Amino acid sequence: MIEADLTEDAFLGGQLRLKQRRSGHRAGHDAILLAAATQAQAGDRVVDLGAGIGTAGLALARRVAGIGLSLVEIDPELAELARANAAANGIAAEAIVLDVTADAQAFAACGFAPDSVDVVLTNPPFNDPARHRGSPDQSRHTAHVATEETLHAWVHAARRILRSNGALTLIWRADGIADVLAALSRGFGSLVILPVHGEAGRPAIRVLVRAVKGGRAPTRLLPALMLNEESRVPKKEVTEILEGRAVLPLAEP
Repeated sequence: MIEADLTEDAFLGGQLRLKQRRSGHRAGHDAILLAAATQAQAGDRVVDLGAGIGTAGLALARRVAGIGLSLVEIDPELAELARANAAANGIAAEAIVLDVTADAQAFAACGFAPDSVDVVLTNPPFNDPARHRGSPDQSRHTAHVATEETLHAWVHAARRILRSNGALTLIWRADGIADVLAALSRGFGSLVILPVHGEAGRPAIRVLVRAVKGGRAPTRLLPALMLNEESRVPKKEVTEILEGRAVLPLAEP
């Protein structure tokens, strides 16, 4: 890609510097919240499905040293940026061009055999096409707008590659929580759900969900995370999370 078409931006309070396209989809708070909600430990094989430029996976790797990280992305240019971003930040990671909705044979050909992964994190396209006018920029549209099958297909891919008791962490729009629960009803349990509100007194805008393959523990609904004070200033605890100095309860042992 032409360097003039890229920006270099700081994440995690400057701990992570990532190049991304100047136009189209750009990484933001959702990816950092996803990383902060993902539980992992050294030695885990971790896959970021739909990784884009690698933000969530690389943020997790910056926090948890020693994971084996794979960044899966359908767009070859974004996958190349993810590969370059990992190298520039001194993080060992592989970037693989693969459609998350591909079949088991395609995943196995890329090294993702069934039951071979410890942790999956994902920020799938989640805007409802019936209520969201898609961007004319194709990369932005692909990154943002879901089809009726998107969530089920991405959860299915995660379920297939995760080992028994492996965990999936995902972020989705809050008004689609029923779809999330339906998609996770086959093969997953031990759900932990964190609603995310932009500000107090307003409906939640996101849900972060951790689910365990084959888990049998009761579902837990955590106290909501408020991103901003009533003055619309980011809350201190949220600033600490976005700067990589704290994690969300879903990531705690």
